[in-house]
Amino acid sequence: MSLNFYWYPKCSTCRKAKKWLEEHNIEFNEIHIVENPPTKEEIASFIKKSGLEIKKFFNTSGQKYRELGLKDKLASMSEEEMIEVLASNGMLLKRPIAVSEDDVTIGFKEEQYEQAWAEK
Repeated sequence: MSLNFYWYPKCSTCRKAKKWLEEHNIEFNEIHIVENPPTKEEIASFIKKSGLEIKKFFNTSGQKYRELGLKDKLASMSEEEMIEVLASNGMLLKRPIAVSEDDVTIGFKEEQYEQAWAEK
């Protein structure tokens, strides 16, 4: 299984997720979400693969999200516009994002990681 792990090193949730992956001997490609944010195409595939609504991919507690006033703007945006906004800045994406060929997890909940990654 090839696992891409999009993270931000200063994010405590990302560090917990990374530690969990390491403790479970799961190999992954570490990708700095701000220096190398996923492309529009990658984000679209994450959304499709995850089965989650696009709004779940926004880092709603982030400073950039508030600065851009996205809370009020998302309702009137198309999915394509939302993907474009997400791809414009890695800080807008909820993190960490772990992606394999078959699965996507956003954020870090131990039970979610157990289900998605430990049993592979």
